This record gives sequence, structure tokens and C-alpha cells, in this order.
Amino acid sequence: MTDTAIRVQGLKKSYGPATALASVDLEVGAAEMFGLLGPDGAGKTTLMRILVSLLDPDEGTCSVNDISVTGRPGDIRRIIGYMPQRFSLYPDLTVGENLRFFADLFKVPKAERLARTDELLSFSRLTPFVNRRAGQLSGGMKQKLALSCALVHTPRVLVLDEPTTGVDPVSRREFWAILRELKGRGVTILVSTPYMDEAERCDRVALMHKGKILARGTAAGIAGNFSGTVYSVESPEPVGTAAWFKQKLGPEQVRIVGDRVLVSLFENAQRIMDDLRRQAESDGKAIVSAGPVSAGLEDVFVAMVARQGDADEGR
Repeated sequence: MTDTAIRVQGLKKSYGPATALASVDLEVGAAEMFGLLGPDGAGKTTLMRILVSLLDPDEGTCSVNDISVTGRPGDIRRIIGYMPQRFSLYPDLTVGENLRFFADLFKVPKAERLARTDELLSFSRLTPFVNRRAGQLSGGMKQKLALSCALVHTPRVLVLDEPTTGVDPVSRREFWAILRELKGRGVTILVSTPYMDEAERCDRVALMHKGKILARGTAAGIAGNFSGTVYSVESPEPVGTAAWFKQKLGPEQVRIVGDRVLVSLFENAQRIMDDLRRQAESDGKAIVSAGPVSAGLEDVFVAMVARQGDADEGR
């Protein structure tokens, strides 16, 4: 086995006239936590479904631990744990019954079953809820149960499709703590998320948009390649000020973080910001300050999407 756990080359997939994946190349190292970042429709779910052998690609090849996904789907399912985007367990079964069902489904030997389920209950902190029906769990507990069921056959690779979407902040932190522990045990993790802040928890990330990978690398490395300037604008009315900037620049260049408005500018940034500030004040928008700050992944993503849009229009 090589040091590459997941290898994707030239992967293409379309649904009728809509392109879901446009010649995607990707490599994930063994015991690496790799994040796929992007909005809905970026192609993250399609890529993951192909990797776990639920979909066939139109073109290209992919393998997991040197096993061909299309050539040996049965072997792939034995080494992969998959957690889909939507909660897919049985709501009328208890926590313990769901775990036992998936242990049977994956043919976990009876001699190991009890010890394995007890370990997962403890690991996910669900032991006190073992007799509670899955449908009565909170969002965070449902996700931890789904992860436990995906781990019941001790997979070497985990594929998690937006596992923290709709989960409260405390449960999100707990879930990521569990993922870090799994990574420490040597499990390879491919996780998708719409949350840019979660990227910093991954070893490397890929930014996806409309079926293409726009950038890949460490979160810090990608953010360091930002070619524009991000301004933090302080205003007593950040919501109204943000709406004003969006009208002038476009919604993709403006976002609110806490009580500040972040504005991304590219060419002649300082001159444009000075002009915008004067216009805003003449329109009755009070601006206390507007200074440059370090760019984040979201700022890089916005810039790359804008450039991609310009390139598509130029064809």
C-alpha cells in the first residue's frame, strides 16, 4: 500500500445537461484529514458518492487504499465508513439497536460486537442514551450516532458529507474533537463542509465550485495567496452598511463577521475604499474606521469564484 489513501484522476460526472464534476484530480494521504469546501452544488456530494461506490463516474478513475472503486465496489465498502449528508438511521430504533443493526449489516463477528458497540457508545458519549430512540435525539447526538454506525466495522477510511450542518456550536466542537482522535488512530478522513472556519481543523483542503477544484493546500497556504485586500469596516449600523456596500460592489465581496463588515477589493484597493467611504458618508452611512486585515479562506474563495466567472464569460 502507498502513502496515498484516496486517488482521483480525471473524474467527470454529469446529470443530463448539468455538469457535477469537471475532470477532478485529488489525492488524500494516509491518516490525513482532508476537507472539501464549497457551497451547495459545488460537486462535493457527487464526488463522495462516487468514492463510496454509490455512483459510477462518466469518466476517470478513483481508488481507495489502492483498491479500484468501480472495479471492486464490495471491497471498497468493507474498508470505508460513509456518513451521508442527511440523517439516515432508523428513528424508531434506539441508539443501541441502530448500532447492533449496523454491526449485523457489516457482519461484525459476534464475539466482537458487544465490545465494539460499548466502545463506540463511550467514544461518542452516547452511553447514557443507549435506550433512547434515535428520532428523539438532538441534532448533535444524531450526528454522533451516525458516525458511530459508520465506524462499527472499523473502517480505515471515513467519508463524511457535511456532518456538522445544522448542528449547534458546542456539538460541532465535540464532533471535531472525535474526528481528531480518529485521525490520531490512523484513520483517513475526507470531510465536506460549507463552513470555511472548519477548514483550519483539516491538514489540507480543496476549494470546490461548480464541479471544479479551484485551489488545494493548507488553509494558511491558500489564504496567503489572496491577491486583493480585505478591509474591516466599523459602523454603528453594520447590517445597513453591509447592504450599502453590496449594492455598490456585489454581494460576493461583502460579509458581516461579528460587528464588522468585511469588504474584499482587488485592483486599486485603497483608492476605491477611500471613494466608497466618502460615498457612504454622503449617503448617510456612518463609518467609524476602515482598515486592511488579513485575508481568510472565504476571501480567497470569493476572489477565485469571481475570476472563474470572468473566465467563463470570456469564452
